[in-house]
Amino acid sequence: MADHKRIPTDDGPGLGQTPFAALSSEGLPLAPEHPVVSGVPAGVKPAGKHRGRVDILRVKAGRGGKTVTVVKNFTGIGLPEKERLAKAMQRACGTGGTVKNGQIEIQGDKRAEVARILTEANFHPVFAGG
Repeated sequence: MADHKRIPTDDGPGLGQTPFAALSSEGLPLAPEHPVVSGVPAGVKPAGKHRGRVDILRVKAGRGGKTVTVVKNFTGIGLPEKERLAKAMQRACGTGGTVKNGQIEIQGDKRAEVARILTEANFHPVFAGG
Protein backbone atom coordinates (compact mmCIF):
# COMPACT_ATOMS: atom_id res chain seq x y z
CA MET A 1 0.00 0.00 0.00
CA ALA A 2 1.34 3.45 -0.87
CA ASP A 3 2.27 5.80 1.94
CA HIS A 4 -0.33 8.63 1.79
CA LYS A 5 -0.20 11.69 3.95
CA ARG A 6 -3.42 11.89 5.99
CA ILE A 7 -5.23 15.11 6.74
CA PRO A 8 -6.55 15.32 10.30
CA THR A 9 -10.33 15.73 10.52
CA ASP A 10 -10.50 16.97 14.09
CA ASP A 11 -10.36 20.68 14.90
CA GLY A 12 -6.60 20.66 14.46
CA PRO A 13 -4.59 22.93 12.17
CA GLY A 14 -4.92 20.56 9.17
CA LEU A 15 -8.16 22.11 7.83
CA GLY A 16 -7.23 25.69 8.67
CA GLN A 17 -4.95 25.93 5.65
CA THR A 18 -7.71 26.26 3.04
CA PRO A 19 -8.31 29.55 1.22
CA PHE A 20 -11.81 29.65 2.76
CA ALA A 21 -10.64 29.54 6.38
CA ALA A 22 -10.26 33.31 6.59
CA LEU A 23 -13.77 34.03 5.21
CA SER A 24 -16.54 35.20 7.50
CA SER A 25 -20.31 34.79 7.14
CA GLU A 26 -20.87 38.17 8.75
CA GLY A 27 -23.14 40.38 6.64
CA LEU A 28 -24.50 37.52 4.49
CA PRO A 29 -28.27 36.88 4.31
CA LEU A 30 -29.66 33.89 6.18
CA ALA A 31 -30.47 30.73 4.25
CA PRO A 32 -34.15 30.38 3.25
CA GLU A 33 -36.33 28.22 5.50
CA HIS A 34 -37.60 26.19 2.52
CA PRO A 35 -35.50 25.28 -0.50
CA VAL A 36 -36.26 27.45 -3.51
CA VAL A 37 -36.63 25.85 -6.92
CA SER A 38 -36.99 28.09 -9.98
CA GLY A 39 -38.03 31.08 -7.89
CA VAL A 40 -40.85 29.26 -6.03
CA PRO A 41 -40.35 27.73 -2.55
CA ALA A 42 -40.76 23.95 -2.39
CA GLY A 43 -44.32 22.83 -1.69
CA VAL A 44 -45.83 26.11 -2.93
CA LYS A 45 -47.70 26.11 -6.22
CA PRO A 46 -47.45 29.14 -8.48
CA ALA A 47 -50.59 31.21 -7.88
CA GLY A 48 -53.11 31.08 -10.70
CA LYS A 49 -50.77 29.85 -13.42
CA HIS A 50 -52.98 28.05 -15.95
CA ARG A 51 -51.13 25.02 -17.33
CA GLY A 52 -53.46 24.09 -20.17
CA ARG A 53 -56.35 21.82 -20.98
CA VAL A 54 -56.21 18.06 -20.39
CA ASP A 55 -58.87 15.56 -21.48
CA ILE A 56 -60.30 12.94 -19.13
CA LEU A 57 -61.89 9.91 -20.79
CA ARG A 58 -63.59 6.77 -19.55
CA VAL A 59 -62.43 3.85 -21.72
CA LYS A 60 -63.59 0.21 -21.81
CA ALA A 61 -62.67 -0.82 -25.35
CA GLY A 62 -59.80 -3.28 -25.65
CA ARG A 63 -59.48 -3.77 -21.90
CA GLY A 64 -61.44 -6.96 -21.35
CA GLY A 65 -64.55 -5.13 -20.14
CA LYS A 66 -62.65 -3.24 -17.44
CA THR A 67 -63.16 0.50 -17.11
CA VAL A 68 -60.10 2.76 -17.13
CA THR A 69 -59.87 6.54 -16.66
CA VAL A 70 -57.42 8.01 -19.19
CA VAL A 71 -55.93 11.50 -18.93
CA LYS A 72 -54.31 12.77 -22.12
CA ASN A 73 -53.25 15.84 -24.13
CA PHE A 74 -50.75 17.18 -21.60
CA THR A 75 -48.66 20.04 -22.95
CA GLY A 76 -45.39 21.26 -21.55
CA ILE A 77 -44.75 18.63 -18.88
CA GLY A 78 -42.33 15.74 -18.92
CA LEU A 79 -42.53 12.11 -17.89
CA PRO A 80 -41.35 12.65 -14.27
CA GLU A 81 -44.17 15.11 -13.56
CA LYS A 82 -46.73 12.81 -15.20
CA GLU A 83 -45.51 10.00 -12.97
CA ARG A 84 -45.89 12.21 -9.87
CA LEU A 85 -49.42 13.14 -10.92
CA ALA A 86 -50.25 9.48 -11.57
CA LYS A 87 -48.95 8.55 -8.09
CA ALA A 88 -51.12 11.24 -6.49
CA MET A 89 -54.15 10.04 -8.45
CA GLN A 90 -53.54 6.43 -7.43
CA ARG A 91 -53.32 7.41 -3.75
CA ALA A 92 -56.46 9.57 -3.91
CA CYS A 93 -58.49 6.94 -5.81
CA GLY A 94 -57.15 3.93 -3.94
CA THR A 95 -56.48 2.10 -7.20
CA GLY A 96 -53.64 1.22 -9.53
CA GLY A 97 -52.53 3.06 -12.60
CA THR A 98 -49.68 3.76 -14.98
CA VAL A 99 -48.21 6.22 -17.46
CA LYS A 100 -48.28 4.86 -21.03
CA ASN A 101 -47.61 6.65 -24.31
CA GLY A 102 -47.70 10.06 -22.61
CA GLN A 103 -51.11 9.33 -21.03
CA ILE A 104 -52.04 8.60 -17.43
CA GLU A 105 -54.25 5.55 -16.96
CA ILE A 106 -56.09 4.99 -13.66
CA GLN A 107 -58.04 1.79 -13.02
CA GLY A 108 -61.81 2.26 -12.66
CA ASP A 109 -64.16 5.16 -13.38
CA LYS A 110 -62.46 7.79 -11.20
CA ARG A 111 -63.04 10.88 -13.35
CA ALA A 112 -64.23 13.16 -10.51
CA GLU A 113 -61.22 12.39 -8.27
CA VAL A 114 -58.79 12.75 -11.18
CA ALA A 115 -60.36 16.10 -12.17
CA ARG A 116 -59.94 17.40 -8.60
CA ILE A 117 -56.24 16.52 -8.55
CA LEU A 118 -55.65 18.10 -11.96
CA THR A 119 -57.45 21.28 -10.88
CA GLU A 120 -55.24 21.48 -7.77
CA ALA A 121 -52.21 21.18 -10.10
CA ASN A 122 -53.53 24.20 -12.10
CA PHE A 123 -54.63 22.21 -15.15
CA HIS A 124 -58.01 22.71 -16.83
CA PRO A 125 -59.60 19.23 -16.92
CA VAL A 126 -62.29 18.56 -19.52
CA PHE A 127 -64.49 15.44 -19.60
CA ALA A 128 -64.21 14.22 -23.17
CA GLY A 129 -66.01 11.41 -24.94
CA GLY A 130 -69.27 9.76 -23.88
